[in-house]
Amino acid sequence: MSDAPPPSLRAAHLLTLNLVVDYAGLLNIGELPAGRRRIAPVTGGIFTGARLRGVILPGGADWVLVRPDGNFTIDVRLALKTDADALIYLTYQGLFTASPETHSRLRRGEMLAPQDYKIRTVARFESGAESCRWLNDVLAVGVGRQTKQGAEYEIFEIL
Repeated sequence: MSDAPPPSLRAAHLLTLNLVVDYAGLLNIGELPAGRRRIAPVTGGIFTGARLRGVILPGGADWVLVRPDGNFTIDVRLALKTDADALIYLTYQGLFTASPETHSRLRRGEMLAPQDYKIRTVARFESGAESCRWLNDVLAVGVGRQTKQGAEYEIFEIL
């Protein structure tokens, strides 16, 4: 047994994602054994960070599963294009958790106070662009919040 202290988890801010979601185009797949499946189209947005910046391309979506307890599992897939025209595939999964009362307010279309819910995600990147290949080895976590246009995520690289 080693006397060394246990390893610590270090993270650094990688980027901020600002997603535009087409709520009018939301697809309600229906009730499934695990919950209610809905697909929320992402029509665009931007991302900014110290090493990366650019736009979120249309065509992505969040394949949301509304669980029987009312909380959501998040499954997002996006294509990003950097200011230098490099393409990046981003996928992240996670949870949106809140009280039943907060979920009722969300269903009514209300903006929620950040302290009333939690959005947490795990993210992975893929890119064949030489300038972005380093992202293929990045594991990241994110903290999200509701915005009027969709969602904003602060994504942190695990170091």
